[in-house]
Amino acid sequence: MTTAHRGNPVLLGSAGLAGLLLIVELLPRLGLVNERYLPPTSRIAAALADEAATATFWQSLGDTLYAWAIGLLIAVVAGVLAGLVIGSVPVLRALTASTVEFLRPIPSVALIPLAVLLYGTELGSTLILVCYAAFWQVLVQVLYGVADVDPVAEETARSYRFSTWGRVRHVLWPTALPYVFTGVRLAASVALVLAVTAELVIGAPGLGKEIATAQNSDAVATMYALIVVTGALGVVINLLTRTGERRLLAWHQSIRGEVAV
Repeated sequence: MTTAHRGNPVLLGSAGLAGLLLIVELLPRLGLVNERYLPPTSRIAAALADEAATATFWQSLGDTLYAWAIGLLIAVVAGVLAGLVIGSVPVLRALTASTVEFLRPIPSVALIPLAVLLYGTELGSTLILVCYAAFWQVLVQVLYGVADVDPVAEETARSYRFSTWGRVRHVLWPTALPYVFTGVRLAASVALVLAVTAELVIGAPGLGKEIATAQNSDAVATMYALIVVTGALGVVINLLTRTGERRLLAWHQSIRGEVAV
């Protein structure tokens, strides 16, 4: 792949973003949208600059990232361990299949009353929602990864009398690892969404709470500025997880195929 070809997606993405910003600037200026409900880009940018100059903004950003990171870590560790154990034992997977399919579709926001009852507006409420939503993303991918293990490789390991740990390390884990990274990437995005949602609805400390405060105070430009920050966080998190996936799985066929295209 040439350098010019590699640059095309970046240039196109930048052009698309610039076009969106221009549209948001022009719509209220031309009177097509009430400026009270959608301020122009310049006002949103000015509000963002004002927010970035306050300690409250950075504290809220730190609170959101902290809840996101802790919740994601718990979900990933729990999801990987549970997926390896359940997926490695056929009887256990059969016993838990219906339970997983029953619990997985339940929206995390349905747990808000329980979270508030247990922890009020503290960090624990956010963690319940983040962990619950992110856990299923990781667990399901790990189960797929374990199920994808080559039966011939598994039987070969058994014939050579690999220990349980040896089979996990040399056969199961290399096969499941790409699925694990996919689960982590999905869980990272979901965790951010639920962290902001918990702060917005419950009132836990973070960017979501600041968005709700700005809305209630009729500070519309500030509200949009904070929404832009949450969107930018999502983009950064997705880029970081994809970059980590490509680097740590450079040996895997799927990643080599992407690079070769």
